[in-house]
Amino acid sequence: MSLATDTLRQLLTSRLAAPLFRPLMRTRASIFMLHRFAMPDLGVAGHDPATVRRALELLRHDGYDFVALDALFDDLLHGRTRRRPAVAFTIDDGYVDHAHVGAPIFAAFDCPVTTFVTSGFLDRTIWFWWDRIEYVFEHTTRRALSAALGESTLRYEWTDAPTRGRAQADFTARCKEVPDAVKHAAIAALAAAADVELPAQAPARYAPMTWDDLRRVEAKGMSFGPHTVTHPVLARTSDEQSRHELVESWRRLSAEAARPVPIFCYPNGRLVDFGEREVATLRELGFVGAVTGTPHGYAERLDAPSNGQAPDPFRVRRFAYTESPAELRQLVSGVERVNQLLRGA
Repeated sequence: MSLATDTLRQLLTSRLAAPLFRPLMRTRASIFMLHRFAMPDLGVAGHDPATVRRALELLRHDGYDFVALDALFDDLLHGRTRRRPAVAFTIDDGYVDHAHVGAPIFAAFDCPVTTFVTSGFLDRTIWFWWDRIEYVFEHTTRRALSAALGESTLRYEWTDAPTRGRAQADFTARCKEVPDAVKHAAIAALAAAADVELPAQAPARYAPMTWDDLRRVEAKGMSFGPHTVTHPVLARTSDEQSRHELVESWRRLSAEAARPVPIFCYPNGRLVDFGEREVATLRELGFVGAVTGTPHGYAERLDAPSNGQAPDPFRVRRFAYTESPAELRQLVSGVERVNQLLRGA
């Protein structure tokens, strides 16, 4: 970004200028998605706790409304508007750092946050497939690997950490585009080719929170929604598995949480990663809606057409959380909505 552009953004998102754009936010809200929080003692990279605290302090100081996700959906579904722009926070997956690092930060600011948990992860019957891939690439002593992915054979070579990271990223991305069973077979084949034995349960770096953790932080303000049983790309599953992932994850969460939130979060979250099959199941289960991961955008009013399109509570967009104060202000203030209008979005 050029110096001139950055200076203009700083000006538009200042406390004096930002309120001018607030009318653009009366029928929409900013929902942010976070993933991991840094825990250096466990080797976990992620959002810096101090930076998240400063962001919440900034938003509170600038007068934004921190809103619980279920309350926000209720507002959007019934066309209610707020005097100040609404901001909601979500966290995906259910890692241990969400309860031990993330929850206290949001509680300190009396800021609602909804964490979407993968029930099989908290039950400790699985650990995440992308973490298993990372574990293999980090623990192998080889400098080259060949692994079958369905009918294809993938070959990788690396000489340093960056090239190894690119190989890992490529394999992970390709696993999102094949049937779920093929993906898991490929990861097992990768581990065998790498001479790496995958632990049965997640090592500490990749561990989930416990159900006791969930209840403890729920009592302090964090809420919870379902995120499947095993975190597959739902579009890559059979009808039977798709239904099981939705029904069982909601059943387990409802059995363990005091106030489960009937809002779903699609794994991976692209619009191509789920479809009408999943939406129909969620409606049958009584869900009020669901959130996506990409494309990023505002949560729009759901009681009236927007841009000529019927509102869809099961495809509500979020923004990836940004640690840049200027970018954060741009998204919540309405300045980004001006950008969207100028781009014809």
